[in-house]
Amino acid sequence: MAKDVAVIGVGQTYFVRGYEGSIRELAFEAFREAAQDAGITQKDIGASIFCSAPEYDKQRSPAGVLAEYLGLIPQPTFYIETVCSSSSSGVKVAYSMIKAGLHDVVAVVGFQKMSEITSAESQERMGRGADIQWEAPFGTMMPAYYALYAQAYMAKNGLTPDDLMKVRVKAATYGQINERAVYRKGVKPEDFDPNNPEAKMAGPVASPLRVGDCCANADGASCVILANAEKAKAFSKKPVWIMGIGAASEAVNMSARPDFAKGLSVGYGAAAEAYKMAGVTAKDIKVAEVHDCFTIAEIMAYEGLGFAKPGDGKALIQAKETYKEGRIPVNVDGGLLSKGHPIGATGGSQIRTIVLQLRGEAGPMQVKDPDIGLVHNVGGVGLYGNVTIFGR
Repeated sequence: MAKDVAVIGVGQTYFVRGYEGSIRELAFEAFREAAQDAGITQKDIGASIFCSAPEYDKQRSPAGVLAEYLGLIPQPTFYIETVCSSSSSGVKVAYSMIKAGLHDVVAVVGFQKMSEITSAESQERMGRGADIQWEAPFGTMMPAYYALYAQAYMAKNGLTPDDLMKVRVKAATYGQINERAVYRKGVKPEDFDPNNPEAKMAGPVASPLRVGDCCANADGASCVILANAEKAKAFSKKPVWIMGIGAASEAVNMSARPDFAKGLSVGYGAAAEAYKMAGVTAKDIKVAEVHDCFTIAEIMAYEGLGFAKPGDGKALIQAKETYKEGRIPVNVDGGLLSKGHPIGATGGSQIRTIVLQLRGEAGPMQVKDPDIGLVHNVGGVGLYGNVTIFGR
């Protein structure tokens, strides 16, 4: 692989349900950790990119405000938004800037303080992520969209609610050992039993999705610092190299999408591009982070990434092949289902996990000696998709 651009530092805040500070302080926590990890200061950074979903921010044009607070001016700063995939999109832009020779070192900071608005306001903004003329006025929201995919997938492929439950049980297994996850409780099958009044995961949300099938909003920030080969080798003892980057988009309106049962097309498109660029296949991936905003999303991701054939994704979770000891460990940090989903910070958090895995620094979540890792990050209901492949 070409060792042209590397990740030299990563940072992440604890993901929480109600962060008491400002977005400035939230972003600073992640940036400080990443800069210390890289062994650099603000003067070493040529440009910064800030990533969030702006409808959740009370601060208009946050990039300038945050760059000033973090001491990253007068260097140029940019703002990137592709909703839930914003910070992985930011990494793609940073990679491109470094490859173009515009900057040697770029910091990508993803953040979201979702508690700044009420749950009702949050749901309304999520709905407006769809077409506000032809779709959002009818009350569509994220759980309903993914429920449509789940219904189609179940009808064609024989998936059961118990298969979805197994995804959440796995997520909770690793959420318990991830100190930065918002949900750190174990989940058992009986927690999905509708006849059990204590079963908090069993409540209906959008059939067939239940409470336990859905990730939770959270406040949090992440930071990924990228550098060209010369600076990476000078600053870092363990640079993690970007081998391939793929991206894709899809029609906004659901009526324009051809096959719900196949899953999100952006996963297939972005993965194919990333594999081709990296010169590897799905069989070469040793550890992965996929966008599991809902349990069905993880199973669809297995197939879009080539870990399983279309319709066979359920077999991976049934056989525990995506557990830490399995054939292809997936989301062994708890994923969005346990970590929480602070929209702008999510992609950077996923990248941080893979970087730590490849450096052998993931602690109790560590997979045995991985050399290639993958991050799959989706924006909205598959409006945008990014797949990034990393190597030691």
